[in-house]
Amino acid sequence: MEESTEDRLYPFCDPLALENRLTDQERGPLHRLRGVLDEHAQPLLARHWEAGTFPHELVPRLIDADLIAPPEFDGAPARRLYEGFRTFELARTDASLATFFNAQAGLFRTACRLGGTTEQAAAWDPEITSWRTRGVFCLTEPDHGSDIAKGLATTARREGDTWVLEGAKRWIGGADTAEVLAVFARDVSDGEVKGFLVDRGAAGLQVTTIGGKTSLRMMQNADVVLDGVRVPESRRLGAVESFGDVAVMLGRLRADVAWIAAGVQAGAYEAARRYVRSREQFGRTLGGFQLVQEKLARMLGNLTSSLTMTTALADRQEDGQYRDEDSALAKMTVCRTMRETVALAREVVGGNGIVLDHDVARFHADAEAVYTYEGTHEINALVVGRAATGVGAFA
Repeated sequence: MEESTEDRLYPFCDPLALENRLTDQERGPLHRLRGVLDEHAQPLLARHWEAGTFPHELVPRLIDADLIAPPEFDGAPARRLYEGFRTFELARTDASLATFFNAQAGLFRTACRLGGTTEQAAAWDPEITSWRTRGVFCLTEPDHGSDIAKGLATTARREGDTWVLEGAKRWIGGADTAEVLAVFARDVSDGEVKGFLVDRGAAGLQVTTIGGKTSLRMMQNADVVLDGVRVPESRRLGAVESFGDVAVMLGRLRADVAWIAAGVQAGAYEAARRYVRSREQFGRTLGGFQLVQEKLARMLGNLTSSLTMTTALADRQEDGQYRDEDSALAKMTVCRTMRETVALAREVVGGNGIVLDHDVARFHADAEAVYTYEGTHEINALVVGRAATGVGAFA
């Protein structure tokens, strides 16, 4: 494909021009985001990724871009398509940036909007969309991930108008800077899962950043320990009465991960494309070799099918159709193609594909975390299989 001067956000990685379904009002914030990412984020990524640190100096610029509830929308709720492309744009630059942003705009906001009472949701949503209050979603535990529905071990015990939380959470992204943690715990009185908004400064709360990661190195994941943490009844998420209520949240959030996986493919594909158009071997550019072009075509095919699936899913969700099997199918499928796409990108870049200079190595490594979180391939396959057969195959 030749270079294009058309006013497109994605002239090289969206050949079906699915972005044309965005309105002018939606494209405005995405162009602002593109400017922040290109000018301020891109120069920082390799250094922070190698150091295993997050570029916190970038956060004020993301906040100032006003992306969660943009002024262009004049108070109207954002469409799922816009939210999807916002995630896609972030992940196309870096998976950790997309994960960090979605910890606030997706995970924490969903916990408060769906898990809170009408009054709680109305009070917390402006705090979240403006970033005046930063929060995270605490569900996964050291010994429970895929089996969290039945295995959730963190407990909540009511004492008058106060709840006492005991337990531990793991892999909580963004907990290092969060001011509020949405913690899910099992009520010892009825065995059902409840949700709580825990202040960072609460006595008995300990947050420790996890080191030694080989994927999503910039994203600061944390272990969270709750040792007799006391939370008032007013900070209990009033609409969470069982794990089924949490499962509704997860069904929506899996779609966000599918968008991240599509964005990672776009970033890897574009980085590989740039490289093979400039790198010369045997007297001509790598992009002129048949085998390289075949791999680029496969990558673009994977990316296009992934973007088509996420866009179609956004349409269904915009119509109010939130089915677990749809989100699970998208997350499972897009993450599977992502794995192949980033591997092909690393392959065509050759030895330079394992150094940070050309971006491909970062996407290649980060894809592994995206492949696993918000439900492994196997768990999502069982959700899809249950819908297809009418028979649950979970243990």
